[in-house]
Amino acid sequence: MYISGIGVARGYLNQPELTEQKFICNPFEEAGGSRLYKTGDLARYSSDGNVELLGRLDYQVKIRGFRIELGEIESVLGQYPNVQNVVVVARAEENGSPALVAYLTPQFADYQIRDLRNYLKQRLPRYMIPSTFVTLEKFPQTPNGKVDQKALPSPRFSSSVVPDTPPSNPAEEKIAAVWRQVLNRGKLSIYDSFFEVGGHSLLVVQVHHLLSLDYPFLKIVDIFTYHSIHSLANYLLQQTPAATSVSLG
Repeated sequence: MYISGIGVARGYLNQPELTEQKFICNPFEEAGGSRLYKTGDLARYSSDGNVELLGRLDYQVKIRGFRIELGEIESVLGQYPNVQNVVVVARAEENGSPALVAYLTPQFADYQIRDLRNYLKQRLPRYMIPSTFVTLEKFPQTPNGKVDQKALPSPRFSSSVVPDTPPSNPAEEKIAAVWRQVLNRGKLSIYDSFFEVGGHSLLVVQVHHLLSLDYPFLKIVDIFTYHSIHSLANYLLQQTPAATSVSLG
């Protein structure tokens, strides 16, 4: 979104470099001399002719090779009935990998994160779905009334997406041990999806390498297909009886 007209300021006071960056020559005026102000906002015309604000261009981040517009995620989350305000940021997990974190203030207390995830799955690609959601009563603000992102609390990446259900057989215990090692997490439910607790395609390769030492028939695509501890363990147990006697060392 660019702004032009007689109401546009001349520039930033005592900041010539920022002024040159944000106030540019208007290419749509033949006479020249006027300027456009680069707001840094991403917007589009809706079907009814109104301008829809999608977010900030300077909120674009790159995670695992994907360029992600945080404002686009915020826009979709903001349409969820129970979300009053939302801010999406990129934070480093315990293992150092960047991850998307959604901070939100709900209109009502009785809502489930799983319902919110399912809502996003229908509207966004997997790599744009936050791995962690943090509920706040209100957002910390800067003196000028904007959200103070530096004051947002640190998320707890280690929490399970679903109620804890511990492993019940050697195959599940082996997979859970590998997940904890690769994801650098504590407790995990056997019904957690690998990709909802911080996993991604690069980490799948590590999981495959560690599990293939005991299950040489395992393929990388199998981990994408059976992406919970429970479903992957069932698959391994169905492939060979030897899987029941796997070593946990």
